[in-house]
Amino acid sequence: MEFLSNTYFAFFLIVALGFILGNIKIKGISLDISAVIFVALIFGHYGVMIPKDFQYIGLVLFIFTVGIQAGPGFFDSFKAKGKQILIVATVIVLAGALSTVGVSYIFGIDPNIAIGMFTGALTSSPGLAAAIDTTNSPLASIGYGIAYPFGVLGVILFVRFLPNMVRSNVKDAEKVIAREHRADHPEIIFKQFEVQNDNVIGKAIGEMKVRAMTGASISRVRHNDVTFTPNPSTILNRGDVIRAVGTSSSLDKIEVLIGKETDRDVTLSSKYEVQSILVTNKEIVNKTIRQLNLMTSFNALITRIRRSGIDITPHSGSYIKFGDKLMVSCDKGNMKQVISLLGNDSRRLSDTDLFPVAAGIILGVLVGKMNIQFTDGFSFSPGLTGGVLAVALILSNIGKTGPIIWTMTGSANQLLRQLGLLFFLAPVGTNAGAQLISTYNQYGIKLFIIGAVITILPMIVGAIVGRLVYKINILTLMGTLTGGMTSTPGLAAADTMTATDAPSVAYATVYPIAMVLLILVVQIISTIL
Repeated sequence: MEFLSNTYFAFFLIVALGFILGNIKIKGISLDISAVIFVALIFGHYGVMIPKDFQYIGLVLFIFTVGIQAGPGFFDSFKAKGKQILIVATVIVLAGALSTVGVSYIFGIDPNIAIGMFTGALTSSPGLAAAIDTTNSPLASIGYGIAYPFGVLGVILFVRFLPNMVRSNVKDAEKVIAREHRADHPEIIFKQFEVQNDNVIGKAIGEMKVRAMTGASISRVRHNDVTFTPNPSTILNRGDVIRAVGTSSSLDKIEVLIGKETDRDVTLSSKYEVQSILVTNKEIVNKTIRQLNLMTSFNALITRIRRSGIDITPHSGSYIKFGDKLMVSCDKGNMKQVISLLGNDSRRLSDTDLFPVAAGIILGVLVGKMNIQFTDGFSFSPGLTGGVLAVALILSNIGKTGPIIWTMTGSANQLLRQLGLLFFLAPVGTNAGAQLISTYNQYGIKLFIIGAVITILPMIVGAIVGRLVYKINILTLMGTLTGGMTSTPGLAAADTMTATDAPSVAYATVYPIAMVLLILVVQIISTIL
């Protein structure tokens, strides 16, 4: 068809048909957006090609938005579960290497082709570059071409069916993730306590270092039937009633410090009010509550921070982030000034500033081109994916540089991620589809089957270790497997199966290590074979 020679027409036709196919459910299972690559395979087989420029544009957009979303949770995840998921990733790469060595000896495959198949089975372009450099043979590229198509499709299919294979329900896994988040960030509540402890009577709140001792904050004080917002110099007297905000355990400590819990009323007097204010003023982002100096300037107190659906007990060293919702207690005369300082403009929150996206990707591309020389015979380059991912993780964790806000809203992130994913999957599929028949005609079915084994076996071993040994949540395991296989399309498949960012966080944690390890293993395999 003449229309199919038009790149843009062909691209959007592949996307449209992919969405139609992706919405078809068989026994509750669907391919979702990853169906685009299957449609692209068919188009590629019949000669329709989407330029690789589309692929690289899509890749950097997808990986950058993954890093931006995963960044805030990446470092916490690394501390909490880093050892477990990194061991699983190591097992995946080593299982792939052992499979490659084994089939090479058993079936007498040329070592150069075998090394290329290893990198293709794990869909690693940096690995292929290392294989070509190590073997100095074009056969590595041929091996990569044989294994790569199933390396892409195999990971997608494995991830899609993994919950069914291990009899794990994704919705239940999401509830476990939610409980873990609540455990890491306990619910913030408030209680009233009567001042009875002789050790605190007559002392100023600041002098007692309440936050440091208990983890809770005193948000209100009732003295002589007048309730007000306290400041560090507020003196506590016997019979006063205070309202404390914090976790259940921190409020237990308040009771020991101050006195018994009471149900006496601590409603603010008519000159005070409490409002939830949205932080949209970029000038105050990354400043601490101490630096805002709200108490001295406006007699205002931040009693709670709500961030990404989680309530946080504030203290003087708490950093303010763009999009935070701050519960502020303040006298009415100053509330407008506090709102003006914080922003409270929901329209600014919905705006998407594309400059940080462009600037971040530029930095990522430059980092990806860096070449680190370890020895005369070994050097390492992060590559496009590794560079963009590393920069996005770091920038997202920093949050703000001068006037630039690196984070973005969930809706903006999701839109750019899906757009990038579509631009990535369509050309990957058409390029792989174009090679399937010619490669089969040249090498027959045997090498395809061997390539499939090198793809599937490491994931089976990784899934067994992850589930049976470490009891890793199925959503985190999916991200770990795709990261260990360095498979961005695999992550895309996992990403569409859940509303949580657990797969993305695990992928971002594992991918850099897996990529480096794979390059090292390529050189080890070349010496063995």
